[in-house]
Amino acid sequence: MNKEVVLIVDDEKSILAAVSGILQDEGYQTRSAESGEQALEMITKELPDLVLLDIWLPGMDGLETLTRMKEICPDMGVIMISGHGTIDTAVKATKLGALSFIEKPLSMHRLIIEVQHALKQQWLERENRELRQKIERRQTMVGKSKAMVELRKIISTAGPTSGRVLISGESGTGKELVAREIHALSSRSFGPFVEVNCAAIPDDLIESELFGHEKGAFTNATYQKKGKFESAQGGTIFLDEVGDMSLKTQAKVLRVLEEERIERVGGTRAIEVDVRVIAASNKNLLSEIEQNRFREDLFYRLNVVPIHIPPLRERLEDIPVLINHYLQVYCRDNGKALKEMSSDALKALESYLWPGNIRELKNEIERLVIMTPGKTIKLRNLREELRRPVSLAENGFDAAGDLKSARDRFEAQFIVKRLEENRWNITQAAESLGIERSNLHRKMKQLGITLHPDSTEKQV
Repeated sequence: MNKEVVLIVDDEKSILAAVSGILQDEGYQTRSAESGEQALEMITKELPDLVLLDIWLPGMDGLETLTRMKEICPDMGVIMISGHGTIDTAVKATKLGALSFIEKPLSMHRLIIEVQHALKQQWLERENRELRQKIERRQTMVGKSKAMVELRKIISTAGPTSGRVLISGESGTGKELVAREIHALSSRSFGPFVEVNCAAIPDDLIESELFGHEKGAFTNATYQKKGKFESAQGGTIFLDEVGDMSLKTQAKVLRVLEEERIERVGGTRAIEVDVRVIAASNKNLLSEIEQNRFREDLFYRLNVVPIHIPPLRERLEDIPVLINHYLQVYCRDNGKALKEMSSDALKALESYLWPGNIRELKNEIERLVIMTPGKTIKLRNLREELRRPVSLAENGFDAAGDLKSARDRFEAQFIVKRLEENRWNITQAAESLGIERSNLHRKMKQLGITLHPDSTEKQV
């Protein structure tokens, strides 16, 4: 027996009674509202599986009600009903997200078919979302080191709450994966997970990307656009590389966190947003605050639950587990029989410091799976720098200083060597390191590496 809930919104009591009776006979549960305002109040308390919404309503009309419903729940299934339907009205309703449009007088047979079709469509979309989540969960956190055990404990504690989370760690350590794990453990797991790479969006576009814009808000704004905060309604928004936002954008994000509502660029209407915010950065945000590049008040708004992901070189015991995991993933993805590592190849990979962290390791394992003939991956199949064990003495290191300074010296020499091998081409060097070009620029600036005079790249 069907248990789906259908909300019927119409100002004619006779239609409410007739449609409710027919749908109840078909096994559905029904709810009734005589105005758009009443319907909106009802769905904030209980989300129906489907809404039948009349266009002509007293006060707030059906199109405005549809818009407000989609703001509350973007995935809400809505069928529009009208006794004065026009093609223009139907087109507007479809653009606003209506599934279909039925004219009065209602054919009860057609109504039942439309309701069945709409609920089936909603079910398929929900199944697709769950399937995508399962695929995303396949990229599970791998490792048995003490650091990973502690990290899992923090995630399992923070995940089911609604607290904001700030994830820190070097590029390539898996900050997005941690954010997805937190989302999957939360009560919002069936809602959207929306990622925003703040470092990849130009300053003049990031506000439109985050908050959306109205038609005509700026040049080339030829249509209304929902922002990432609206798209994440009922779910989680992941602000990756949040430290790269301008101070102006930081101020607007802070206001959203305080008021839980946004205004589209060029708009005047406040839109309520119900999202959980998870942020991440590979920068030291406390240092950025000292240098007036990050707002202290925004930091404390985001840093309710701090999570730090250690770099791979600080948990080398996880490398064999990671290798085995990605061998299985990439062999399966590429339709190949499961490969294995020879003992000397595995030893070489375990002794490498992985400056690009897990992202670099994943890229290397995928390359080895694709390019290595036969079942066994041998030492000669590895990249040259992986075949040679790292010698600190050979690289001019001594035992002076602390671990961080020694690590920084090694990273600086390693990056310079890779830049030299690629004739100081930043893009090619970043690709060989398995990191993003922008991250290499930041790392060079952090370590005080300047470009070779003959380089054609822009100076960092």
